[in-house]
Amino acid sequence: MTVSHKPTTAATEASSDTATQSPAERSRALRDTLGQFATGVTVITTLDTAGQPVGMTVNSFNSVSLDPALILWSIDRSSLSYTAFTECERFAVHVLKGDQQHVSNLFAGRGADKFGQVKWHSGPGGIPQLDDCAALFHCRRTQNIEGGDHTILLAEVLEFAASGGEPLVFHRGRYRALAGE
Repeated sequence: MTVSHKPTTAATEASSDTATQSPAERSRALRDTLGQFATGVTVITTLDTAGQPVGMTVNSFNSVSLDPALILWSIDRSSLSYTAFTECERFAVHVLKGDQQHVSNLFAGRGADKFGQVKWHSGPGGIPQLDDCAALFHCRRTQNIEGGDHTILLAEVLEFAASGGEPLVFHRGRYRALAGE
């Protein structure tokens, strides 16, 4: 089914206003507009070249294909863990539960001893695996794709598991709960 939609006057005015905005204003407006799309929240972990655990909060995680089993996510080129993730062979994607906002905030920050503040263990290949997440994917990085100020990491899903629970959701710059059924 195809649905066409003519923008409302407010939407038309907003899109024409972006042409006159400064680059900083346009960037903020784009971020706010993209924030209208609710996403799940993940933490992605790997080991750096020294064998130390590395992790970061990511909401750009997405499925690509079931056969073969492929996922993707993107990382900002200015990220402190950029090299670790774009050069690693394997990583783990942890889908956070609704009560794990503190984990999301921890791994979104810079510099803290992140792994000293959460329960985790070494998973397949020694990759750090966070305990008690809604779902877990162990992946093998297959391709880096340049995309503007980010790099998209395409990966094959090697192993996966779901423990269930309500997911942590992010929408319009805030954590949200799912609506009742």
